[in-house]
Order: sequence, then C-alpha cells, then structure tokens
Amino acid sequence: MNCAAPPACTFFHLEALMLSSRLVLVSAIALLVTACGSGYSAPSPTPTPSPTPVPVESGSSISIPTGASTLGNRAFNPANLDIAVGTTVTWTNTDSIAHTSTGDGNAWDSGSIAARGQFSRLFGTTGTFPYHCAIHPGMVGTVTVH
Repeated sequence: MNCAAPPACTFFHLEALMLSSRLVLVSAIALLVTACGSGYSAPSPTPTPSPTPVPVESGSSISIPTGASTLGNRAFNPANLDIAVGTTVTWTNTDSIAHTSTGDGNAWDSGSIAARGQFSRLFGTTGTFPYHCAIHPGMVGTVTVH
C-alpha cells in the first residue's frame, strides 16, 4: 500500500495490526468455547452409601442442677427429652436438697430423690409425658416418647 503521508500510514498499519490481534484473540476464544461444549462430560461421581444408623440408646439421663428449685422450666436438664419406646430415663439430683420426678396426673412418682440420689423409669409406650417436682411445683419438664 502506498501512503501519501507517512504518519497517517503508520497509524493505519498500527490500527490494522490491532484489529488483526483482536480477530486472532476472538477466534481463539470461540475455538475454546466450542471445544468445551463438544458434548463430552466427566463421569458422574459414584454415590457414597448412607451411614449406618446409630443404635438407639437403652438409657437416657436428666440432671437436676444446683439451685433447681429457683430455675422453673430449666430445673431439669434437659427440660424436654425425646426418646424411643423402651428407653429408661434416670434423673440424677446434683442439688444439695431433695426433689422428686412426678408425672403430671400421677403417672409416676419417684418419691423424694435425696441430694446425689437417682431415680429411673422405663418408658414403654409412646406419648408426651409432662412432669414436675412435687416439692417445688415450679420445676417442670417433659419426656416425649416416639
């Protein structure tokens, strides 16, 4: 190509070179995208087996903490216990004074559980079993059996 004015000619050549570079870059990207979309897919991962269920405990415990008579619905720990049928629940009195575990409607009555004493009960049927301390009626809890 013949250029009448050398500076314009140099500008024209640089612009053509930039256009060519852009064209090569766009072509390379198009080729890469086409190659990636060729229908090849990686093999599906093999599913891992689900974990084996943990056997149901045959026993569960509820603690009666220090100062329980002033804790209300936090006096039995845990206050709400979910268990399976056939589970034995043991109440342990870690307070310095006596308490009871008494089922509402007299479903059960531990009698007085002395300091550091325990009481256990087997839950053989499903249901929701609210209970309280007969000595301190504000102490409440619930055992739910599934």
